[in-house]
Parts: sequence; C-alpha cells; structure tokens
Amino acid sequence: MKFFGLAMVWALVTTPVMAADVTVTINNVRNGQGVVLVAICAKADFMHSHCGWRGRALAHFGAVSVIIHDVPPGRYAAQAFHDENANSRLDRNVLGLPKEGMGVSNNAKMWMGRPKFDDAGFDVGPGGAKIAFDLSYRK
Repeated sequence: MKFFGLAMVWALVTTPVMAADVTVTINNVRNGQGVVLVAICAKADFMHSHCGWRGRALAHFGAVSVIIHDVPPGRYAAQAFHDENANSRLDRNVLGLPKEGMGVSNNAKMWMGRPKFDDAGFDVGPGGAKIAFDLSYRK
C-alpha cells in the first residue's frame, strides 16, 4: 500500500502539463494591408516584445483570428497590433504614440499609459481558451 501511494505521488509530480491552443479574434482591423501580430504574455512580459507565445495572420478588414499553439495552463494577457507595413514592429510617431492599430485582451484601457495585466488577464485551461478584443487606431 505504501508503494502505491508513492507511485501515485510520483505520477502526479512527473506528469507533464499539457499545453493547448488559444484562439484570439482581433476585431476592428481597418484594412487588408500587412499582417496582424498577436502575443500571449505572462505577467512579467506583458506589454514587452519578448512574450512567450506568438502568432500572425494576414490582415483583412473586420475580424482576424489567430491561433497560438502550445500555451500551458495559466494566467496570461494578450497584445496585438496591425502591422500595416509588415516590418514586424509597432511604428510610432515622434511623440512615441502608435501609428498602427493595437489592442490588448479584455479591451483593457490604454488611456494615458500602459494597461494593467490584471485588467487584461485571462485564464488558459487544459482545453485552451478563446478570446476576442478590438484594435484601436489613433487618428
């Protein structure tokens, strides 16, 4: 009986956490130029360029869906931007404001600064997750 208990504990400790897909639907894409880039971020990486999971899709007017594979269960936030000129970076004006559309999960507010991870956070379970949010463009 003692062996069985130890075997069960060992199985629980050594069982790998299964990663899953996160489907991200980006709304309000203003045109079909370039690509839409999406990143799924742990709290420490949110609103930085080195998030752990990334995906992309060709842009088209309206909504674009991107599937991010192999995201382990946990709490994350997503960030996306419409890379209209396909240069793989968010272009900014002389004031540092984005020239291309961008958004974050839960449509967390970006007024006068970066959104908070807790406002943008969502959970990924063993079955993955499906989220949607909008892009905002500066005029």
